Amino acid sequence: MTKKILVTGGAGFLGSHLCERLLAENHEVLCVDNYFTGNKNNILHLLDNPRFELMRHDVTFPLYVEVDEIYNLACPASPIHYQHDPVQTTKTSVHGAINMLGLAKRVGAKILQASTSEVYGDPSVHPQVESYWGNVNPIGIRSCYDEGKRCAETLFFDYFRQHQLKIKVMRIFNTYGPRMHPDDGRVVSNFIVQALQNKPITIYGDGSQTRSFCYVDDLIEGMVRLMGTGDEVTGPINIGNPNEFTIKGLAEQVVSMTNSKSEIEFLELPSDDPKQRKPDIQLAKEIIGWEPQIELSKGLEQTIRYFSKIVDQA
Repeated sequence: MTKKILVTGGAGFLGSHLCERLLAENHEVLCVDNYFTGNKNNILHLLDNPRFELMRHDVTFPLYVEVDEIYNLACPASPIHYQHDPVQTTKTSVHGAINMLGLAKRVGAKILQASTSEVYGDPSVHPQVESYWGNVNPIGIRSCYDEGKRCAETLFFDYFRQHQLKIKVMRIFNTYGPRMHPDDGRVVSNFIVQALQNKPITIYGDGSQTRSFCYVDDLIEGMVRLMGTGDEVTGPINIGNPNEFTIKGLAEQVVSMTNSKSEIEFLELPSDDPKQRKPDIQLAKEIIGWEPQIELSKGLEQTIRYFSKIVDQA
C-alpha cells in the first residue's frame, strides 16, 4: 500500500538514503530540510520522481501537511556541526520533536524518532543496552546534542502515554557511507579525506578508544523494519554494528585501502568524548529480525569510492 511519508532532515546523509529507499518501495515522500547540514546534491537525482516532493523548512517551526508516517531525522549529528550553534541544536531536537509529535497527533500518523547512542554519554556499561540510563554531562560542550536527544525521547514517550501516539524510537550508533559530509569531523569521513589527500591522519587521544561502525544501507534497513512493526513496539531499540574497532585500527585500515602516504598524528582528546561505544543489538534481532550484513572493509570500499570523486572535484 502506498503511503504518504514525511522525512525531516531528508537532504542529509541518512535522510537522503531513506528517501531513496521509500521511493523504491513506491511510497510518496515529502522531504523537509533547512540545509544547515543537509545538501540538495544528496537528493538531486530524486527530483524528477513524481512521488518525491522537496520542501525547505525548519522543524523548530510547526508544519501543516497530511501524511501517514513521519521519520524525524532533523538535527545536525556531528560535533563540529552541532557545537556551531548549540542553542539551535537543542531547539531542533526539542522544538522539532514537539512540532512533529503535534503533527502526528493531528493527522494520526505513526512517527519514528532518530535518536542516538549519545544518550548513553560516556558509558559505564559495555556494551550499551537499551535499559541503561546513561552517563551524560548535562552542562558539557556535547550536551546540546546529548541532552536534546534525551529530551526528545522523553517527549515521545509522554505523547505515547498521554495521547496514545504510535511512536518508534531508534538509537543510532556510528553510521558511515556515501553522502557523509566531508567536513563533519567524524572519524570515517575525516580519515578517508585526509588519506586521499595524503595529509596527516589526526587521531584525538591515543587511538585506543573504540567505535562500532554500521554501513548506511544496514542502518536504513533497520529503520524501515522498526517503522513497520505493530503499535505495541515503541523502542527504544539500538541499531548499530556490534563489531568494535579501535580508532587507531580504523585509521590504519583506511591508509592501507587508499594506498595513502599519510602518517598518523595524535592530538589531545576533547572533553566528554566517549571511550567506548558498542551497541547490544539483542532487541533488534528479536523484535525486527535485524543485524548488520555489510562488513567494514566492503562498506569502506564504497565510501572511499564516493569521497574519491568529491576530493577530485575540490
